[in-house]
Amino acid sequence: MPLFHKAIESAVKLRNSVLVELMLLLAVYTLGLLAWSSRNEIGLVTWYALPGGRWRLTPAGYWYVFLSLPIFQFILLRWYMRLFIWFRFLWQVNRIELNLLATHPDRCAGLSFLGKSSYAFAPILFAQGAILAGVVDRVLYGGESLQSFKYQIGGFIVVFVIGVFGPLLMFTPRMARVRRQGLADYGVLAQRYVESFDHKWLRGAFASEELLGASDIQSLADLGNSYQIIREMRVVPFGLQDVSRLALATAVPLSPLLLTVFSFEELFVRIMKVVF
Repeated sequence: MPLFHKAIESAVKLRNSVLVELMLLLAVYTLGLLAWSSRNEIGLVTWYALPGGRWRLTPAGYWYVFLSLPIFQFILLRWYMRLFIWFRFLWQVNRIELNLLATHPDRCAGLSFLGKSSYAFAPILFAQGAILAGVVDRVLYGGESLQSFKYQIGGFIVVFVIGVFGPLLMFTPRMARVRRQGLADYGVLAQRYVESFDHKWLRGAFASEELLGASDIQSLADLGNSYQIIREMRVVPFGLQDVSRLALATAVPLSPLLLTVFSFEELFVRIMKVVF
């Protein structure tokens, strides 16, 4: 427990660090502006810039480039920093001797709550999906089809979902050892029990007794259930449902782009067919 509390204190200290936030702010006004200066022009008159140069900004454009955009980038980087703090905390916890039980009914040795904790990142993944939907402006301005971006969109979703669940794989080696040890220990226990059960009820003095209501039968079933739980135990602290929910949260902001391919009525019919 002292190591666990020390990990919490370290995470809180890093989260509240003023120096870290100043470094993020510095990155925004250096690397962020460099990224802006290297972005491609769309060749149209916009509310923030005129054609012919990236720095031919309107008054609203100066506000956008030097104030609004840095604030947005700072908040985004701050989120990434908090993701890093969370993953660092998990790494510290993984180094502690954990009381993992192969027979835990969550089929994850007691760590399935880590997969559920990933739902806290759904808002940032939703926001990332909205950012991508806004960036894909060539569908409207360049006349390109949405299908030409399917690999970029699919890769974007996969990368961010892996970014959230990937660090949880650090628990996989320990969970795999717990599962192997559990199968071995309960395999030996089951062997001893079924041998005793066979000797008592099939070949011993109790073979002629009534089995109905015998507690040995229930104990044999309970042992079988425990062994089955170990066999079904996952070696990752999350399931397919957890992954699909985060992937959906990332993809939802991109769904309005489907209106560039289908009419609203056709899209509604397709969605109803999928749902029902």
